[in-house]
Amino acid sequence: MPSVPRLRRPRRVLVLGGARSGKSSYAEGLLRRERDVDYVACGALPDDDAEWADRIALHRARRPSSWRTLETVDLAAVLGRRGAPVLVDCLTTWLARAMDVCGIWAEEPGADERLAAAVDGAVDAWSRAKRRVIGVSNEVGSGIVPATPSGRRFRDELGALNARVAAQSDRVWLVTAGLPQRLR
Repeated sequence: MPSVPRLRRPRRVLVLGGARSGKSSYAEGLLRRERDVDYVACGALPDDDAEWADRIALHRARRPSSWRTLETVDLAAVLGRRGAPVLVDCLTTWLARAMDVCGIWAEEPGADERLAAAVDGAVDAWSRAKRRVIGVSNEVGSGIVPATPSGRRFRDELGALNARVAAQSDRVWLVTAGLPQRLR
């Protein structure tokens, strides 16, 4: 009897979805059998935002205690290392912080170039990652048009980032109402 070839486990997986769609839970489930995972938390820690603090607490409570949490926006450094699988949660908050750091909202000279370099670096690191990486991001192309120029800029930047990361991914999932659908 001929042997059945074993399917290769995808190395780079992007999980997209709307707010509260179940995308983070689904991404965590993809790594549920892994004892060691580097969980990259890209969101800023809450100052006086109780709702944001509750969201962070929920995410922390769901993770196994053996997973390491890395609170950083330096995706290139994390993805460039070998080691345990990585879960990046999420590219949306990473981009928001990158736009802040680069001076986009303050309209600092050179901000657009710094942001382009940061995005290029993250996408390049994603495409070169030697260890398994699961990324989570908000799908923003199906929602309402933001009312402000800054909201439209963020939506456009995130849509472009998602498209670039998806192009470099082995698998792409869209989670809607808790239901994952494989796009690639």
